[in-house]
Order: sequence, then structure tokens, then C-alpha cells
Amino acid sequence: MCINAKKHSDINLIEFKFEEYLAKKWSSEKRFGLEGCEVLIPAMKTIIDTLSDRGVDDFIIGMPHRGRLNVLANVCRTPLERLFGQFDPDLERFEEGSGDVKYHLGMSIQRLNRVTNKNVSLSLVANPSHLEAVDPVVQGKTKAKQFYRGDSEGKKVVSMLLHGDAAFAGQGVVFETFHLSDLPDYTTNGTIHIVVNNQIGFTTDPRSARSSAYCTDGARMVNAPVFHVNADDPDAVVYVSKVAAEWRAEFGKDVVIDLVCYRKNGHNETDEPMFTQPLMYKKIAVQKPVLDQYAEQLIKEGVVTTKAYEEEIEKYNKICEEAFIHKKDHKKGEWLDSPWDNFFKKEGPGQERWMMVKPNTAVPEEKLNHIGMKVSSEPEDVTIHSGLKRIMKMRKQMVEKRQADWALGEALAWGSLLSEGYHVRLSGQDVERGTFSHRHAVLFDQNVDKKKIVPLNHLYPNQAKFQVHNSSLSEYGVLGFELGYSLENPYTLVIWEAQFGDFANTAQCIIDQFISSGKDKWTRESGITLLLPHGYDGMGPEHSSGRLERFLQMSNDDGEYFPPENEDFVTQQSHEINWFVCNFTTPANFFHAMRRQILLPFRRPLIVMSPKSLLRHKDAISSFDDMNEGSKFHRVIPESGAATQNAAGVKKLIFCSGKVYYDLIYEREKKELNDQIAIARIEQISPFPFDLVKEEIQKYPKASINWVQEEHKNMGAWFYVEPRIRTVLTKLDMSDASIEYCGREPAASTAAGSKRSHLLQLASFLNEAVSLSE
Repeated sequence: MCINAKKHSDINLIEFKFEEYLAKKWSSEKRFGLEGCEVLIPAMKTIIDTLSDRGVDDFIIGMPHRGRLNVLANVCRTPLERLFGQFDPDLERFEEGSGDVKYHLGMSIQRLNRVTNKNVSLSLVANPSHLEAVDPVVQGKTKAKQFYRGDSEGKKVVSMLLHGDAAFAGQGVVFETFHLSDLPDYTTNGTIHIVVNNQIGFTTDPRSARSSAYCTDGARMVNAPVFHVNADDPDAVVYVSKVAAEWRAEFGKDVVIDLVCYRKNGHNETDEPMFTQPLMYKKIAVQKPVLDQYAEQLIKEGVVTTKAYEEEIEKYNKICEEAFIHKKDHKKGEWLDSPWDNFFKKEGPGQERWMMVKPNTAVPEEKLNHIGMKVSSEPEDVTIHSGLKRIMKMRKQMVEKRQADWALGEALAWGSLLSEGYHVRLSGQDVERGTFSHRHAVLFDQNVDKKKIVPLNHLYPNQAKFQVHNSSLSEYGVLGFELGYSLENPYTLVIWEAQFGDFANTAQCIIDQFISSGKDKWTRESGITLLLPHGYDGMGPEHSSGRLERFLQMSNDDGEYFPPENEDFVTQQSHEINWFVCNFTTPANFFHAMRRQILLPFRRPLIVMSPKSLLRHKDAISSFDDMNEGSKFHRVIPESGAATQNAAGVKKLIFCSGKVYYDLIYEREKKELNDQIAIARIEQISPFPFDLVKEEIQKYPKASINWVQEEHKNMGAWFYVEPRIRTVLTKLDMSDASIEYCGREPAASTAAGSKRSHLLQLASFLNEAVSLSE
């Protein structure tokens, strides 16, 4: 290494006095310092410098807690005042939400790269303590940024992932993320991985943590080159980092740096490592820090003098002390990893009122017809399957009748958004055709391999792009990827569809730690939509439930609080909720919900218990009247039949959600009770439609109140809706009124294993639900 380069490395290492400063000021605080692997910072800087010189100006970074504060300070250049403010309990750290610990926070910043004299953007993605969970999120965010910038070869935007040795070898999501790296619809054209290999996982020895020789052996699945380097040799680390960056720039493939180092303290600064690794930590106790080693080498070689070295240290300590003094000036820092510039901001008077604007989700009839005909017409230059020709013919007939089934309804929703300039991305297993062969978003030529057409990309000359991609057979990795994609830009509808809702729990970490709570912890909005096929059709316990109850349990509305009834009721509720949870019964309502996701003046995730049997149900058809001008989204679909003409004589009011509605109306028809039993559908379960449920109860003063669901009693929506309906009754001075449950009995398994048992259970609770007591 040349003298100037060595001086530069020395300066980079001096910045690691940052760790010493933190230890001195906040000795009892957890900070997960980088002592023992200080060279991570010059390694990252070398990568950024090298790629900046090659034209890269956007870096998306994901990393665990170890060394995060140091990376924020010395790589991202987050103001030290802001970081130190996170240690002060007297400072309010977040403007809204519950916040998170300082070593989980993200950051997005633009700064001048002093080596190349070029501006670079750095985004450190916020993440939970769940190690490696952020990996696919970073990849999705990177893919999105490359898409919006037209950077199809990854020459401008690069992802960098940092790992611990134990997690890199042990966490399955690492494998899932690697598996996406070379898929054409998911590749980010190479990621630079750095493993902080401190040869321990909390208290676990490598001999107990992995079966492979190296912690990096998982990277072999994509044949990524792996550079093993001694972290106490700064020159070697800088050299390897430069080579890794050049590899990525040249070949657009993943590369791994294995920084073999040690962890000076325990898992955190208050942890005692001698309990479990006494011999290792006896050696670490006498190990000379890399900065001292390298400084001695440079002084010996005449690169720097002792005086100059000490002056640099003193200078850096003064910088830290100055920042400490002014930390109170940074009470409300921006901790956003995905800032949306000018997103729905309205300056001046009326801003608050503007945020309460209700979106118009209706679409002109002419546009519905145009899109409908486009997606139901056979392509001219692609020979499609004969069975698909029949489907297209039936779709065209529906358009001519001004009707839509589920597949056509979603096509109309997405097509209308595309026509308005909003991109739509649909990803998941088998989504191109659809698990249940209903969608056919991609038409394949029967004679020519790889020849295909996506009708939704051929609606209008200047429309936005419809991306529909079959994913690898992964839930955790792919959902994390799509979440990351949704974070980059609020003007794209990003949808992840599970093959069956039952399989979504394989991605539970992404759902729990990011989607449901990301806004509260990190003030980070996302409009991601999850389609989870749900419904009891006799297909057994693994193909029946999207686990509706779990999403409702994580909803943050208060079941005992009836919000103020005013003109902003709906929008205020929507703004305060952490996500929408819906179970639709009509294509039209699904249509409006899809459009609402983009047209609201803020973003919230949407969880849909999407249908299976309703995809082809003869009554699950919507008129264009329910989608064109004057139509809207319905949180509750009230009774509209004979019972409304006999409100005073109605004896039972049933609330339900989802496809069980159709079972109920057939049973009611069979028993000739149409004028005595009213059935209302709660389409949006969370946030709960208190106001509309109140209206329904008021319509039928003599009716008993019932909740009917097809799920077992300990599942479904019952334990969510019961206290909320009771709150409505209290509001109506009807506290003594009862709410009866009708559905399947409690069970450990989601559904019966045999079709016969399923049908017997269905008949039993339907008979009970659609009966009147004498």
C-alpha cells in the first residue's frame, strides 16, 4: 500500500476512537460496539470509494446491531449530535410512534465522497433484532431503486449486506436471499457481503454453530467468491475490499468478504464472556487493538509521526466532545431509511384537512370497457391454449354484460391504476397463472418456448408498467423482498400473494417485525398488499386458513373505544391504524380496495383474506355500476333484501365476513326466512367499522345480534369483533344485549381433515345460525 493510502487508512482507524468515547460517556449502555473488528469501517469506505469511482452513486445497506452506531457515524456520516441524543433519556427521540432502540435505527443521507469528489446516497435500512431478516428487504429496496432509475444492470445502485458469522451460517433467510440473487425478476446484479466473523455467536462456539468448515460456505450455492482476511491486517482488508468492489462492478455477481476478527467484549458491553469462553477471552484481554498495532507500524515505517498521530486522536476527541455538548439541539432527528420526498405534502393552511381527503376510487365506464376488452381479447401473435380461449371468450361476454368476476375485477383495478401512471407489481408463487388458474396474467405461446404476452402491459401507449413474477418457492425471502420494494416509492402498488394463506406463516418474521410494526418503530410507511387465499372448502388443515385471527390480534385499534363520529371518521381511523385487514365478498369491493391503496394520502399495508371458491362462484359477480362513477368502497355491505322492508319484524341480525355469507343466504332462502333474518357483511374488519355496525343494529330494534364465521371459535374474527360490537351496544345504551357466536367449535387444527367432517360441521352451524328461537 502506498504512503498516502496508508495515511488514509490510519485516519479511518482513528475514527474508531468513537467506540472509546461511547464507552467513556455511557459505560453501562448497550451499544454493541465494533471493538475487535474496527477495520470494518475502512473496508466499507474502500468499497464505496471504489464503486463511486466506477459510477455507482446509490448504496443500500443492511446490517445487524454489531457496529451499527459506528457505521452510522463514520460511514453514513450521521451527525454525532443526533447519535448522542439517542443515549440521553431526557430527550424525546421520536416525533411519533413508539420508536426503537438506537442500534436498530435506519438512516438515509446524501454526502460528498471526498476520495472521488462525487455525491453518493447511503441508505441504512432499519431492522429488528431478528438476525438476517433485513437481507431480502435490502434486496427488494435495491431492486426498486434500480427499476425507478432505469438501472437494469446495477451500474448506479448497489446493495451491501453485513452479517455475523453465526447468523450467516445459521439463518435460512440467508439461503433464500442468495437464491434470489440470480433470478431475472429479482436480481440486483450482485451484492457485496461482509461477514464480521468474530468466531462466536453470543455464547455459542463455532463447533456448535455450524457443520461447515467456514461460516461463509452457504455462499457456494451461487458460486460467489469468498475472501478470507485477517481483520488485524488493515492493508490486506483494504486490498480485499477493493478487489471485491471491482468484482461486483465487473461481473454483477455476489461476492463475500470474511473478516476474521474477535469480539473484545461480551455479546453487549454489560455481558460477561468469561463464563462460557474463558480461554478465548484470556487471549483477547491481552490482544493489542488493531489501531495501536497499525499506528506502531506506520510510525516505524515513517509514514506518520507519533506527534501527528496523537494530534489526530485529540482532534477526533474534540469533535466528539463538541457533538456531546450540542446533542440537545437534535431532539427530533430523521431516522428514516426510505424518505419519500414531497410525498403528499401540502404546504400552508389546510394541510391537516387535506390529509383527511377521501379518495375517489371509482373509474369511468369507458375505461372499464376499454381495459375489460383488452384483457379478454386473444393476442394476435401468440397462440394460446384452447382452454384459455374459452376463458377469454367468457371474460369478453362478461364485459359485454357489464359484469366482472374476481379475475376481471382485479384486472380492472390494476389496469386503471396503470392507466393513471401508477406501477403495479405482483409477486409470489405461481401468480402469473394464479394458484387456482383464474388469473392468467401472462399468456404463453403453445408452440414457441419463452414467447409470451402480458395483456395488462398493452392497454395504453403511455401507461405505467405491470410487473407480474412467479417467485422462487420461498415465503420469508420473497415477502421480505417485496416489502423492501414497497418502501422505495409510494406510487407503486406492490402485492405479494401466497400460494395458500396457510403458508404465509413461513414469513411470520417479516409480518410481525416489519409490516405490522414498522411504522410505529421506525415511522416508515408501506402500502404493501398481502393476498392470502383463505376459506373453508374441505381441503384440510393446510389449505384453509390465512390465520385471520393473528392479523387482527396485531391490529392497534382499541376495542373499547368508539371514535368520535364526524366527517373525518373513516379517514382518521385509516390514518391511525397500523394496517387494514379485509375479507371481501365481491369483486367490486376488492377493486375499490386495490385502488384505495394508492389513492389514500398516506400508506398502510393491506391484508386480504382472498377467495378461492368465490373466484368462480355464480353469485360473486359485480356489475360495472359498482365500479364506475358514483361507486365507492364499502367497509360494511348491509342487508339489501326482504328484511329491509320488514325491519321492525326482523328477529335476528347476523354479522359475518367472507364467503360464509353465501352459505348463509342459501340457508336463509331454503328456510324461507328472508324477511326475518338480516345479514350484514363486514368487509373491512380492521379498523373496525363501529359507525356502520351501529347503523345496522339501529335498523332492527327487535333483532338478536349474532356473529357467524366458518372458522373455529378460537380462530377467525370472533375474539376481535365481540368486544367491538359490545362497545357499539354500550354506545347505544344496550349494554344488556347479548352477542351470540355461531360457528365451528374451538380446535387445535385449523380445519377438519376430511371433506365429510367439513360438510357435517358446516351444516350444523348453518342450521343453528339460520334458525329462530320460539
